[in-house]
Amino acid sequence: MKKETFLLKLAIVALTVPILAICIYLVPRLATGITEEYSALALFKLPFILAVYATAIAFFSILYHAFKILALIEANQAFSIHSRVAIQRIKYGALSIAVIYAMTLPLFYYVADHEDAPGIMVIGLVLVFAALVVAAFAGVLQKLVNNALEIKSEMDLTV
Repeated sequence: MKKETFLLKLAIVALTVPILAICIYLVPRLATGITEEYSALALFKLPFILAVYATAIAFFSILYHAFKILALIEANQAFSIHSRVAIQRIKYGALSIAVIYAMTLPLFYYVADHEDAPGIMVIGLVLVFAALVVAAFAGVLQKLVNNALEIKSEMDLTV
């Protein structure tokens, strides 16, 4: 089991490093470059940066809790209260990402309208939808863990 969880932990680290690099180096340069080239978008520089960093915080929280779940799986505690809490926090993190991007949809619309590029609006909608799918999946996993905990507690009472 440790080999499989090691691979997944490695994947989490592999996701963390590039996103952190993007947040540190690319986002400020992108925001500055866009506002220099398109002065009409200068008003959206701060909301863009705040939305990206808020999303990054929620994303890193989700990755941390996923890492925590993998550690619980290694310790043979996959169906425990700790994993239920971690899954719940993953669900809330994904919902917060969906809300953040739903709040930025007017920004996507503004850019899509001024650049005459409707694909930009589709990108915004896909981001919201993807976060909602992750939240729904976490909700299903949370119900599964709840059912397993109920069965486990019933079995403990019968012994």
